[in-house]
Amino acid sequence: DGGAGPAVPAAPGRAQVFSTVVDTFLEKLVAAGSYQKFASCYHCFYKLQPQLTRSIYDQFVSQLQSSIKEEIQEIKSEGNLEGLFDSLDKIVEEAKDREEPAWRPSGIPEQDVQSALVPYLLKHRSYLRQVLREKEEENRKVAESVLAGRNKIVELQQLIQAHRQAWQ
Repeated sequence: DGGAGPAVPAAPGRAQVFSTVVDTFLEKLVAAGSYQKFASCYHCFYKLQPQLTRSIYDQFVSQLQSSIKEEIQEIKSEGNLEGLFDSLDKIVEEAKDREEPAWRPSGIPEQDVQSALVPYLLKHRSYLRQVLREKEEENRKVAESVLAGRNKIVELQQLIQAHRQAWQ
């Protein structure tokens, strides 16, 4: 078939992880607020009508879950979390190809500024030194050209002088 082997599934995106975290939170919330705890809080009511207490508990849990899901969906929509998660996934994916390590603040502003600026300034100094070498070489060639021109002028002046004396 081509021999590439089985395709490695892509890691879930941050939006999917966020949804999974919310679902897990809701499951743990419901587990923490078990029917037994609910019934013990309303013990008198539970003793009188256990079936109705169970029905109220089920409605309460259902309403609580749907209310939380609606609130989270509203937050996701208002904050454009899906789009932000996708763009963050792209940024992380692009950062994997970078050769230089990511910058992390140390907590000391002077060191942070220095650690951010020094590599840039070293690169810039290297660039400026290269430009300086090129300009010095260019200047050397121009100086040689000027000296050659001056020598040519001196030769021509001597030639003119020789011709002038020859005419006199």
